[in-house]
Amino acid sequence: MTIDEIKELLQIFNESGVGELEVQRGEDRLRIKRAGSNKEYMMAPAQQQPVAAPPPQPVSAASASARAPEADGMLVKSPIVGTYYDAPSPDAPPFVKVGDSVEPGQILCIIESMKLMNEIEAEAGGTVIAKLVENGRPVEYGEALFSIRPR
Repeated sequence: MTIDEIKELLQIFNESGVGELEVQRGEDRLRIKRAGSNKEYMMAPAQQQPVAAPPPQPVSAASASARAPEADGMLVKSPIVGTYYDAPSPDAPPFVKVGDSVEPGQILCIIESMKLMNEIEAEAGGTVIAKLVENGRPVEYGEALFSIRPR
């Protein structure tokens, strides 16, 4: 990637208001993440991307309202718009299940956005008390994905 391409991507990112942008070209990978008013710019070698899960399944309003977040849990929210996947591939087990203990930095799920797989990690350790999104469902920026009871 050239400096001009990176500058153009930064300009698009700043104008769009999205929370995170990740672009990969060959061995180069650029990930820009917005955290409040601070911006994080990182360029790293490409990593092997997981295989996409099956197509999204519709969610009924009744099942969505039945999964309200627990009052004593910390919500893990989506930093980007995309499609939620709870496993690295369709035949693999989910990254985490309700009742699992998680550590800071542990992968909880993947959100596919613009053909890129973005790993969502736990910010704090604790126990997963609710999984708020079904596999293959589209998610919005800021949408709650998990409720985790901190240690």
